[in-house]
Amino acid sequence: MPELTEKPPAEGQDLFTSGCLLLLVLLADAAAALVVAIVLVARGWSRRGTGSGQSATSAPPVDWAPVLGFGALTLVVAVTAVLLLRIGHQVIGTVQLTACVLLAAYTLGSWP
Repeated sequence: MPELTEKPPAEGQDLFTSGCLLLLVLLADAAAALVVAIVLVARGWSRRGTGSGQSATSAPPVDWAPVLGFGALTLVVAVTAVLLLRIGHQVIGTVQLTACVLLAAYTLGSWP
């Protein structure tokens, strides 16, 4: 039985695979961001009418939904970045880490 030898993939195939993987990861991140945005908008619409019964002197309750939503999204992006770096896709992992840092900054900015 002849042994199967592993041959390295061609440079063009590796670039094509990396590009497709980057596109899929970015689309998945965009879909997750869209889900967070829809949940936050729906929550804002549902909370719009509930503040009418409060007096003017009482402070509104703290809304932790934006912090938790963007924090979860940041965590997902960070885990994806680490996994991509572990399997050897350095460029895609770096893009994910950059997105993670930007999301973390936005999450900390929305902290009440």
